[in-house]
Amino acid sequence: MDVTMSNKMEASLQLLQQAAAKHGDALVYPCSFGAEGSVMIDLICRNGLNISVMTLDTGRLPQATYEVIEAVEKRYGIRVQVVVPDSDEVESMVQTHGVNLFRQSVALRKRCCEVRKVHPLMRSLQGKQAWVTGRRREQSRGRADLKPVETDPVYKLIKYNPLLDWSWDDLWAYIREYDVPYNKLHDAHYLSIGCECCTRAITVGEDERAGRWWWENDDVAAECGLHVMSLKEVSGEIEDGEGI
Repeated sequence: MDVTMSNKMEASLQLLQQAAAKHGDALVYPCSFGAEGSVMIDLICRNGLNISVMTLDTGRLPQATYEVIEAVEKRYGIRVQVVVPDSDEVESMVQTHGVNLFRQSVALRKRCCEVRKVHPLMRSLQGKQAWVTGRRREQSRGRADLKPVETDPVYKLIKYNPLLDWSWDDLWAYIREYDVPYNKLHDAHYLSIGCECCTRAITVGEDERAGRWWWENDDVAAECGLHVMSLKEVSGEIEDGEGI
């Protein structure tokens, strides 16, 4: 592994160590189990950091995501906290708008994300001081100006972004070097992985997140609301309720 990659690993580890030392049990890593998640969990577990890992099971995840969750638990001897949406809220939404409401309009797609992702995340963050994300500047134009440490105005928590400067190639160099379990959908050209119904493979030259909600054909960076809402809150333009 070259010097540049080693420096990125060291910088990421230092930020994780800083976060763990400052927040202890009040720190959590909500993971969506893409390549970033595989690298982050390995960094956490390989270095013995006391950072709990949780994931949002929306009820519509690909089977490959469940399989990598199981593989991670076996490899590292941990139990991932699986958080699910409120069943009554999901039932009410589906009865009102149908099972595939996310295809009807941007507003309803964001409503689906809100019910299945944002609200469960908000519950899981109660009592926490900070959370870790796997966001990278390279992923989209909307993430180009992110900082390593941010204060989230919506959740009132500190947000750490240890992988900001990592490229897609960096992630895979690390995964290969340490034989890290990863989501097999990546082998089929899925770069950003969310719900099965809202994720597709991408083609050469497309933005990394072009496979998310592609039918919307929106020039604005595709986000589910977990992180977008915090950005919009600052300017009074909350658009969906929010993300990981």
